[in-house]
Amino acid sequence: MEIRILDKQELNCGVELAWEVFQQFEAPDYSRQGVEEFYKSIYDPEWLNMLQAFGAFEQNEMIGVIASRKQGSHIALFFVKGEYHRRGIGRRLFEKMLQESRVEVITVNSSPYAVPIYHKFGFQDVDAEQTVNGIRFTPMKLQVKNITK
Repeated sequence: MEIRILDKQELNCGVELAWEVFQQFEAPDYSRQGVEEFYKSIYDPEWLNMLQAFGAFEQNEMIGVIASRKQGSHIALFFVKGEYHRRGIGRRLFEKMLQESRVEVITVNSSPYAVPIYHKFGFQDVDAEQTVNGIRFTPMKLQVKNITK
């Protein structure tokens, strides 16, 4: 498996992957408004231009994506294709993002589905689950220790 920074074209493929996985695992727990808001946000060119993204590839097929804003201090997208769950791909994507960032705190607004995954990575809830424009999320943060660059 290869993990690398995505160029703009590959980021578009990462957005397609995110939408596919969102529909499978997240959308069933969201209102119609939430699904529409998620779709609108991930296809917003201005929002996409703020991201640094990494993709996980197996035999030239993208199987996972993680993207952050603010030099790695906020995770904006994090999806792995369902058939690749529980194989450590998400952890490897997260570790690659950590290697490339120089921040001391990372935040995320985690979907309900991903809260246990972020807890495994050491994130802590900073507030209760919230819903904004139909998007359900739990604000979380991770204090990064021993940053080695």
